[in-house]
Amino acid sequence: MFSKYRILPLCLAAAFLLSAAPSSARDADAIFFESVAGGWKGPGEIVAGKYKGTKFVCNLIGDHKATKQKGISLDGTCRVGIFNQKMSAVITRKGKTYTGKFLDGAAGAGLDIVSGKISGDRAVMGINRKTLNGAMIARLHDDETMNVTISVRVGEQMVPVIGMTLKRDARKIKTGSLR
Repeated sequence: MFSKYRILPLCLAAAFLLSAAPSSARDADAIFFESVAGGWKGPGEIVAGKYKGTKFVCNLIGDHKATKQKGISLDGTCRVGIFNQKMSAVITRKGKTYTGKFLDGAAGAGLDIVSGKISGDRAVMGINRKTLNGAMIARLHDDETMNVTISVRVGEQMVPVIGMTLKRDARKIKTGSLR
């Protein structure tokens, strides 16, 4: 199992990659990735499991132009107490779904993105690491606020384990807009 310092950044990276609604005839994926590009920061908390109550803060920057395919790359850090964890991710569109990895993927110390769907102002990404299966759900309330929940499958149920709220970081360049 992951330590609280390792699982948090892996799951939180997914948060940056979600939730946008198409607002024109342009490709919905391009609109989505442009909308979540730029800087995001905010607090979160582990809400279930061994590390329940652990609070953290993330500072993330996404670049939708860094991938050769439709997608986004992510770099930044998440802080738990006095400890900082480097964050990196790459997500790309593959057919009608998404693939990607956080840190070095499930083959290393990270997670794989194995599926995904964007619908309206909400996105769901399937995450996997060996026997751990779950989902990250993000909802973009407006151009400046995104709520994220990470859930894992326990038996037949999805159990929320991480919740966070990200705000646009005005100090980072905003490269896209949802509305």
